Amino acid sequence: MSWDVVVVGAGSSGCALAARLVDAGRRVLLLEAGADHPTAADFPASLRDAATLGAATPGHPANWTYTAQLAEDVSYPVVRGRVLGGSSALNGTYFVRGTPADFDGWAAAGNDLWSAAAVLPAFCRSEADADFGDRPGHGADGPMPVRRQHLSHPVTDAFAAACDELGFPAEPDKNAGGPAGHGPVPVNVVDGVRVNTAMAYLAPRRSSDLLTVRGGTRVTRVVVEGGRAVGVQTPAGVLRADEVVLAAGAVASPHLLLLSGIGPADQLRAAGVPVLVDAPGVGAQFSDHPDLYVTWQPSQRTPMPRDLLPLATALNTPAEGSAVADLEVMPWLKPFRKVLLDRSQGSALAGLGEAVRRSAGTLRALRGASLHRLLDQARRRDDLYLAVALQQEDSRGRLTLTSPDPLVQPRIEHRYLTEEADRRRLREGVRLAAELLRTAAFAPLVAERTGLPDEVLRDDRELDRWTRRHLATAIHLAGSARMGPDGDPGAVVDQHLRVRGVEGLRVVDTSVMPQVTSRGPAATAVMIGERAAELW
Repeated sequence: MSWDVVVVGAGSSGCALAARLVDAGRRVLLLEAGADHPTAADFPASLRDAATLGAATPGHPANWTYTAQLAEDVSYPVVRGRVLGGSSALNGTYFVRGTPADFDGWAAAGNDLWSAAAVLPAFCRSEADADFGDRPGHGADGPMPVRRQHLSHPVTDAFAAACDELGFPAEPDKNAGGPAGHGPVPVNVVDGVRVNTAMAYLAPRRSSDLLTVRGGTRVTRVVVEGGRAVGVQTPAGVLRADEVVLAAGAVASPHLLLLSGIGPADQLRAAGVPVLVDAPGVGAQFSDHPDLYVTWQPSQRTPMPRDLLPLATALNTPAEGSAVADLEVMPWLKPFRKVLLDRSQGSALAGLGEAVRRSAGTLRALRGASLHRLLDQARRRDDLYLAVALQQEDSRGRLTLTSPDPLVQPRIEHRYLTEEADRRRLREGVRLAAELLRTAAFAPLVAERTGLPDEVLRDDRELDRWTRRHLATAIHLAGSARMGPDGDPGAVVDQHLRVRGVEGLRVVDTSVMPQVTSRGPAATAVMIGERAAELW
């Protein structure tokens, strides 16, 4: 059989794109390295259960676990989805759009087809908003369910009251593009089920003769003949199509470009890969959301029912001198030991047994992770957290090829906090979290703030050291094969997401973002798939 398009990666963007191309009458071959689950019921409980993140633990078979250097001496496991639905099948279900300022910033950089006004119809088409679907700027009958938890819980109630106490405005709809503040986070959850993009986009189209889905198929490079992409190489042979799309995510897509000889020429030669296109922007200047956790010991037991989602509300606010809301503080309603429990094993003991059986893979995945961090988390196993993230970093990372062997992961260097502005703003975010915990609203709940002494909090230099020691990542990597106008030497793709220098090849995932959005990128990743189909 011949195909019009082969899409590599059945994740957040790839599923949306494949579905819309099928709707447009194209024959699509969708390839996924992980398992294929044709219907929602076929997904394992660990992936359906939105109350846990068991499948996001390092070494789990449903994910790729990369080792990244967050800073020069800070290693961290970075988990990405390896299953139909990609990372949308195992993430925290935080389904919030980027802000209008994000997309208008993309447009100002020469990408006018991606302005806030231009992408809004794609956002609306993607969603079925149970709360605001009847209002302008929202969708009511799209594939992805969107709803907000309006629950009364001691932590969420205290957090909202604390934000009010400190003068932060309410933001009841974080997908409305209005002024930033505190409010419930939109989630893609229905009746406790994490509804991933494969469930939402692919399952209704599986009976179409135009769609072929193949799980367990790893692509090792793009096949290019006469300057045109004609297919992809797999261990079983070449799969040919009229056009090729890389939608494998912001790590795997640039890695595949590099393995195919598309990237910085000097880097390719050093790795032993023949140069097809000298594209210096591949893997260069990516952005992400550095984050960390301010922990606190509850003075009383807080409700943690089995079906409680770990994240329900967030505060978005600008740091001092910032034009955008570049700080985010989110309370976790459960300690990590409960969030990471895989309830599909039936009990905590059975879950532990499964972890032991996976121990070799987990230990390999955690190789290089800070021993101090692991021990610290073990000590504070019952503490709760305020997650603090910097949503618009000035520092930039790089992804580089280390071997022509596709089984060898690329080197991922986030280079977090290399810019003083980032260190200053993250200090402000940590102090804001501490201030929230000191409010009258939180007083009945907080026995003590843990792991962050007052003398460290007061001293910039000591707080920078503490921040570096506790540094983590939201795993929102973006911009590793970014779009840009003609004449931009760092732009890998044009506004139609076509790779420069190779005909018939596109990248459609968060790799193409000029800069990561100032809210979590899950909804934006789906929008990118929708918008790419529009621009075909």
